[in-house]
Amino acid sequence: MIPDSSSAPPPHVVVLMPLRDDWDSARELIRRLDQAVANVCLVEILLVDDGSLQRCNRDNFHGNYCAVRAIRILRLRRNLGHQRAISIGLAHIQKNVRCSAVLVMDSDGEDTAQGAVDLLSAYSEAHETKAIFAARSRRSESFVFQCFYHLYRLMHLVLTGIRVRVGNFSILPAEYLNTLVAMPEMWNHYAAAVSRSGLPFAMIPISRGKRIAGTSTMNFTALVAHGLSAISVFGDIVGVRLLIGCAAGSLLAALGIVLAILIRFFTNQAIPGWATYVTGTFVIIMIQFITIASSFTFFMLSARANLGFVPLRDYLLFVEEVVDIHSHE
Repeated sequence: MIPDSSSAPPPHVVVLMPLRDDWDSARELIRRLDQAVANVCLVEILLVDDGSLQRCNRDNFHGNYCAVRAIRILRLRRNLGHQRAISIGLAHIQKNVRCSAVLVMDSDGEDTAQGAVDLLSAYSEAHETKAIFAARSRRSESFVFQCFYHLYRLMHLVLTGIRVRVGNFSILPAEYLNTLVAMPEMWNHYAAAVSRSGLPFAMIPISRGKRIAGTSTMNFTALVAHGLSAISVFGDIVGVRLLIGCAAGSLLAALGIVLAILIRFFTNQAIPGWATYVTGTFVIIMIQFITIASSFTFFMLSARANLGFVPLRDYLLFVEEVVDIHSHE
């Protein structure tokens, strides 16, 4: 993303960071990011304050930055979770900020400044025409977490047919915002919405860093909800796959009933009372599959008729204020 000539203006990138009480980490990450991209682009930082309990000390963010031209806080009225904070931040940028690209990254330091440089480089090599996501080449979480994570990836693949390889860390052209902020799926999961949008994107391997300060507030329940939110973006695909699975299960149950009847009346292998028990069991299983399939069908039809939360239209409901805490003089 380095300009081709000295006469060309440097690219203007908005860095979107959702956070909740991670002010110390965010301050240090901005300092590192400023040093890393000093010769690459100009950046504007948008910190989406997702219902922090601690107020930001503006003085801590003042400094002699090279690349950072402005730091703003988009304060939300309540805690919504980082996926929805990202959704609101992107809608705000689309409506109020002119830029060439948007870099989405966590504020705790696990998305590193060097990783941001790698994304910018890959974005430039792609001629700034597609989104670039960080595919995690190495994770630093515990063994138990990684076991559940791989289980989630398997479930996601089975239900949606799509492999999970990316998180929020990414850069996308500003033009993409016109599509993404009009997608209700964005309200549930940013990366999944980009995948669902059909907009071109690529992935590059980037190692995950370590938290700069404090401890993560993400617990097991929140992680499960996060995973289910990603799957919900592909709700119609999941519904069709489950519908096919229920139909296949009903067919197998029907075949089991036929087989039990054939064994009962045309062979001498049946144990007294066995055929009645087996047939009744298969009938119950078949009724359950049919009930589940019917429920999914009606759920899918009702979901398609419901527009849901559209970030571009509804994001202002949760915005309390926008605060400038640093500007380049």
